[in-house]
Amino acid sequence: MPAMLKETIAEVFDRSQKAGWVLEPDAKELFRSAGLSVPAFSLAETVESAVAAALKIGYPVVAKVVSPEIVHKSDVGGVAVGLEDEAALRDAFGRFAAMNGFCGVLVEQMVSGVELIIGAKKDDQFGPVVLLGIGGTGVEIYQDVAIRMAPLSPRDVSSMLQELTGRKMLEGFRGAPPVNVTALTETLVVFSELLMAAGDRFESIDLNPVMCTADACVVADARIMLA
Repeated sequence: MPAMLKETIAEVFDRSQKAGWVLEPDAKELFRSAGLSVPAFSLAETVESAVAAALKIGYPVVAKVVSPEIVHKSDVGGVAVGLEDEAALRDAFGRFAAMNGFCGVLVEQMVSGVELIIGAKKDDQFGPVVLLGIGGTGVEIYQDVAIRMAPLSPRDVSSMLQELTGRKMLEGFRGAPPVNVTALTETLVVFSELLMAAGDRFESIDLNPVMCTADACVVADARIMLA
């Protein structure tokens, strides 16, 4: 992990210390710096800049409220998916602007694929622990997850994938193309390196969902809780 990335981690975490967690635009910027794939996105502080960003990214887009007071955006209706035009985006922006602590809207490219969850927690005994699971309702209902200590090797990732009951989803279920296992492996290895570089400064990190296709694995949503 380059020294420059360690500096970026320190800068982002220092800036986020007051809130106690890293706002999604900052988290996405950090992951992109580390080499993880994220959707095209822009933080818009005004409705006009949101419209300009959506034109550049291309409709349909996702819009998410950005506020240090709102950790769980979905719980307060702070996520609007599949916005097809400017009118829909303006409407979402207006709703979000009335929310507590509003400081902007994340306008983001829509991504699709097989939903996975990648997470990490700081264990007092073992240090950073990485979780991989089938996302969506699968992780909540079936608890279909595999866990390893960081850092991960490609071999660790391979054995994690073998543990997942829902791995058929990754192998091309019902005629769907199989996901890019090389890209998924690289995502997990890079993520685990990022954890090691972050040291004791985080409590938990959730990438949920990570959307995987035959081409890539893209971090669609992210949350970093600080220690």
